[in-house]
Amino acid sequence: MTVWPGMPKPFLYVVVCAAGVAGGVGTLIGAAHARGWAVGVIATPQGLGFLDADAVVARTGFPVRSAWRRPGEPRPLPPPDAIAVAPATFNTVNKWAAGIADTLALGTLCEAYGAGVPTAVLPYLNADLAAHPAYARSLDRLRGMGVLVGGPAPHPAGASGAEDAFRWEEALDLLEPPVFGARGPAAGQRG
Repeated sequence: MTVWPGMPKPFLYVVVCAAGVAGGVGTLIGAAHARGWAVGVIATPQGLGFLDADAVVARTGFPVRSAWRRPGEPRPLPPPDAIAVAPATFNTVNKWAAGIADTLALGTLCEAYGAGVPTAVLPYLNADLAAHPAYARSLDRLRGMGVLVGGPAPHPAGASGAEDAFRWEEALDLLEPPVFGARGPAAGQRG
């Protein structure tokens, strides 16, 4: 499955967490394809249950990753030119900011900082969780690491309709100017 050495498109990792909007990740995949990105999806272990993995594979051409590969196994995804974390949960934001790499998704995000991979995050959580002091500190730390933070305002706990405020394409809007400049990824630039 190692087909990327000559891949002409920039490659975007989409990290998906266990949030109510996660099943809509196809919207981000479609928007990324329309803007010239190839896409691979990495889900948190809990986030995997929120996705239609077969539909994601059909759209991306790559397996949905959630677990570490074994020694000697080929890499199923090319290296990323950028990463979008959408939706990001309270748990993922706090662990990532603390440098905890206990899942493939978090390990990938922690390594991305050291590798200089541009990363955007769209948190999706309720206001009760967002009120915890660790969350604001974690967002500040991520911003200090150069992570581009977007996403809707936290929604009231138990509120319905909050999914409507989640704008998947915002991740691409955040990434494209810093990663590719005015020409965009369709111009064939690699990060």
